[in-house]
Amino acid sequence: MNHPIFTESPFSTHISFHKLIASLEEIALTNIDYRSNYAKALLEEVEKVPELKTGIVDYETIKKHKELIKNLLSDLFPTALSKNEIKAITIPFQNLTFNFTDRFTSILKNAGTSFDMAIRNYSDDQLYIMSCILILNSQYGQKLDYNKPLFYDIPDANGILKHYRILYNADFMEIIPTPQSVILNQEDIDLLMDNYDDIALWKTKFPPSSWILKGFGIISLFDASVESAISNLKTSLLRSDVQESSNDDDIQTIFRTIFKIPDLKLGFVLYNEEENKFTTPPFSNNTEKNSYILLEKEEEKLCENSIFGCALSALITEKKPFIISDVDRFTINNTAFANHLSKQNIKSCILAPVINNDKLLGVIELISSQPKILNSINANNLDLLLPYVIETIERYNIDLQNQIEAIIQREYTSIHPSVYWKFRKEAQKYFQIQAPNKDYIFKAIVFKEVYPLYGQIDIKSSSNHRNETVKEDLRNQINQLIQILDYLTTNSKLELLEQRKFELFSFSKELLIELKADTEQQIQLYIQKEIHPILINSKNDTKLQVLINNYFNELDEKTELFYHARRKFDDAMSIINKKMASVLDKEQIEAQQNYPHYFERFKTDGVEHNLYIGQSINPNLPFDMMYLNNLRLWQLQTLCKMELEHHRLKPLLPYELEVTSLILVFSSPLSIRFRMDEKRFDVDGTYNARYEVVKKRIDKANIKGTLERITQKEKITIVYSHQSEETEYLKYIQYLQFKKIIEPEIEKFDVEELQGVSGLKAIRIKVLNTDVNHKTDYTYQELLNELN
Repeated sequence: MNHPIFTESPFSTHISFHKLIASLEEIALTNIDYRSNYAKALLEEVEKVPELKTGIVDYETIKKHKELIKNLLSDLFPTALSKNEIKAITIPFQNLTFNFTDRFTSILKNAGTSFDMAIRNYSDDQLYIMSCILILNSQYGQKLDYNKPLFYDIPDANGILKHYRILYNADFMEIIPTPQSVILNQEDIDLLMDNYDDIALWKTKFPPSSWILKGFGIISLFDASVESAISNLKTSLLRSDVQESSNDDDIQTIFRTIFKIPDLKLGFVLYNEEENKFTTPPFSNNTEKNSYILLEKEEEKLCENSIFGCALSALITEKKPFIISDVDRFTINNTAFANHLSKQNIKSCILAPVINNDKLLGVIELISSQPKILNSINANNLDLLLPYVIETIERYNIDLQNQIEAIIQREYTSIHPSVYWKFRKEAQKYFQIQAPNKDYIFKAIVFKEVYPLYGQIDIKSSSNHRNETVKEDLRNQINQLIQILDYLTTNSKLELLEQRKFELFSFSKELLIELKADTEQQIQLYIQKEIHPILINSKNDTKLQVLINNYFNELDEKTELFYHARRKFDDAMSIINKKMASVLDKEQIEAQQNYPHYFERFKTDGVEHNLYIGQSINPNLPFDMMYLNNLRLWQLQTLCKMELEHHRLKPLLPYELEVTSLILVFSSPLSIRFRMDEKRFDVDGTYNARYEVVKKRIDKANIKGTLERITQKEKITIVYSHQSEETEYLKYIQYLQFKKIIEPEIEKFDVEELQGVSGLKAIRIKVLNTDVNHKTDYTYQELLNELN
C-alpha cells in the first residue's frame, strides 16, 4: 500500500469492505423497506468504486472516498455513540488508522500536531512478528497465545499523559497466501516457537508482503489511565538502583496521571520513630528535591523543632492525612506554616502518612500551585497507590537490615567469605526443620586438616614509646603549672601555693624514672582536684589570665591533660597500622583468586594476620600442597611490600617508629573451631594448642644464648621447626633476591627455648630499600585526614 508511515509487514495490505458489502447485499434482499432501500442506495454508490470490494492499495483512494466509506461503516459507527466511543478503522499492528469517532478525533487534536501515535513498548520487529503469529494461528491452526496488553500513551490538552488500552476486532479480515508465501511444516513452526526474538528467522519464513491481508479491522480504545499508571508505579518501584536517576520523574508523572493535575509535584520523607525525626530517603534521586514541605533543603529534621504542629499531630499521633485545599485561607490557623508554603508557591497540598501495622513509615507530599485542586475528595486516590509504596518501603527496610548485617559481618566479626558457606549451611538446616525454635542446638563449625600461616608486622618498642610520650606530656604540663604558680606566689602570700609547687616538683621527679601503671592517673586526679580550682579562683590579672587561658587551651577535652607528644605517637601508629592493613587487604584479594582460604587480621601495636588453607575450607575445589607453597611465598612477598611501604612512610610520620616483621611456619595440619562464646575461630585440640602458645610468645624471644631479640627493625624473621621448612623458605628467599626484593645477606640462628616449646630455628632477612629517594603519593596531612 502506498502510505508513507506504513511499517514493513509480512502482509500486502488490501483495504477491502467486501464482507461488509456482502452483508449489505443480504439486507437489500429483505422485506424491511427502510433497511432494504438504504442498503440498495448505498450499494449503488459502492459499485462506482470497485476498489472498495476488490481491495484498496493506494491510501489516496481512502481519502478521496472518505464520506462514502463513512456511510458504508455507519452501522459499525453509530452517530449517537460517536462522542462517547473511541473507535476507528485500522490494520492490526500497522500504523494506519482512519474513520475516527468524534471522541477519538478530539483526543488526537488535544495531543497536538506533533504527537505520533505509536503502540507503547513495541518495536517494528515485534509488530512484524505479531503479524506472523496471526498467520500461524489462522492458516496453520496454531493457538499461540500472546496476551500482552497493547496501549497508546496520549497526552491531553493539559499535558497529562493518558493511557488507552487497545482492542482489535478482526471479524472483517481474511488472510490469503500468495505464490511468495513459504509453506511451513511442523518443524519450521517449532523452530519459530523457540526463537521469538530472531527477526531474521521470522522474515525468512514470512518474507515481507508474502501474504495478502484483505479487509479491515476495528480498533477500540478505553481509558485505562488509572490502572495503567498503577501498573507503571509497581514497575518503577521495583527498579534497581542503577535506574533510580529517572525513577523520580517517572513516579511523579504517574501521580499526575492519576490525579489529573499537570503541575502536581511529589515529595517523600521517611519517619524515624526512635529519634522522632523526618529524614531524606536514601533511595531517592539526590539531584532533585525529595521533600517540599517537611524537610525542604534539609537532610533531616526533629519533629519537636518543627513549625508544623497541627500537621504533625495529624500525621504522627492520629496517623491521618493532613490536607490544605487553600493555603490562603489556612493562614488564619497557622501563619508560620502557611508562610512556609506560600514561599514555595504552594496553594494546595496533601500530607499523607504511609502506615503499616499501625506504624508510621513515612509521609507522601503532594503539592500544587493551584488552590483547591488538591482536597479531601481526590485524596482518596492515594488508597490505590499506598499499598505499593508500603511494600517498597518494607522491601527497602529489609534490604537495609540485610546490608547492615552484611557490614557487621564484614567489619565486626570473623566470618570470612571463604568459610561463610558452612555457617549458611547450618543456618539453612535450622530453617528446614518443621518448627524452628530457640532450643535448636547448632552444630560446631569445625574445619579439619587445614594448614596455618601466621605473620605480623609489629611496631618496635611501642610500649616504651608510649610511656615516654606520656611522661613528656606530663612533664610539659607540670612545668607550665609551676610557671603559673611562680607568678602567683610573687603576688600572694598564701603558703599553700608553695606546697602545691613542691608537690608538682615531686611528681616531676617521679617522671624521671620508669612510669608506673597508676602514675598518670594519680597526676591527673591531683591536678584536677588541687591545681585547677586555684587557677579558676585566682584574681584576674592580665598577664596571669593570659597564662591560665593558654594553659587550658592546651588541655585535651576528655582527659584534661596535655596531649601533644602522645598525639604524635598515636597518629604515627594509626597511620602505620592503616597503611599496613591496606597493603595486606589489597594483596589478599589476589591471593584468594589462587585458592580460597580463611583470612583474618588484627590491629594492635602493629598488624597480625592468620591464614588457614585446606580441602575442608573449599570442598568443591581439589586441594594440592602447591597451593600451600604458593600462599607461603605470597605471605613472604606481602610482608616485603609492607616493610617497603613503612620505609616510604617514615619521613612523613609525626613520630619516628620502627617496625619488625615475623612469619611463623607450621607444617602440620590442624583443626580450627568457631568459638560460639567468643565469636571467633581458634585452633582445636590439645596438641594443636602448641601452635597458639608459640604465636603468643615468639616475637619476644631471643636468639639462643644471647640477649638479642630474634626480631629486628627493617628485617623479616622466619621461625620454623624442621629442616624441610628451612629448605623451602631458602628457595623463596633466593627467588626474591633474584627479583631484587631482598638483600643478599641471610642470618640463621636457633631460638631460645620457650615455656613448653623447644627446637625452634629462624632465618632473618632484610628488604632491599632501593627507592630511598622515593616520593610518596600522599602527604602527612592527607594521611591524617584519612584517619579522621
